[in-house]
Amino acid sequence: MSAEPPPRDRDRDAQGRPRNARPRDALGRPLGYGAQGVGPAADDAAGAAAGSPPGTPADSLRRAQSLLDAGRPFEAHEVLEDAWKAAPDAERELWRGLAQLAVGLTHAARGNRTGAAALISRGAGNIAGYRDRPPHGVDVAGLLAWAAATDPGPPPRLTLS
Repeated sequence: MSAEPPPRDRDRDAQGRPRNARPRDALGRPLGYGAQGVGPAADDAAGAAAGSPPGTPADSLRRAQSLLDAGRPFEAHEVLEDAWKAAPDAERELWRGLAQLAVGLTHAARGNRTGAAALISRGAGNIAGYRDRPPHGVDVAGLLAWAAATDPGPPPRLTLS
């Protein structure tokens, strides 16, 4: 059975932003057009899916943590990336670093140890400047300790609470 051909025009979301509509597996790897992928994981508390416009920073952190806990680091990365793009200048590197930590977990889950280590290190570097005054209850010290571990293990807690 042949898959349907890729669309000619770029896929767009409801706001007109480019969004790839190719189905994806649980780790964010694109599948062929017409393949059965996993749908976005909804966060019951926030009622929103990964890739939707960010709510408050607390909402984004809660949604990302829920996705990390569910073994869906790729989608957690998308939530954190949306927050990064919407963040004020003073917080952009924090959100960028958090997104990179989630991408590192994605690479680890895919078996790419080298890529995982590089992204976790890069993410840690981006959040390190917030250690003394972490906004939104982000556990910067805990995340840095997690990132420095030889084998970081299970997904970290993003916040102190």
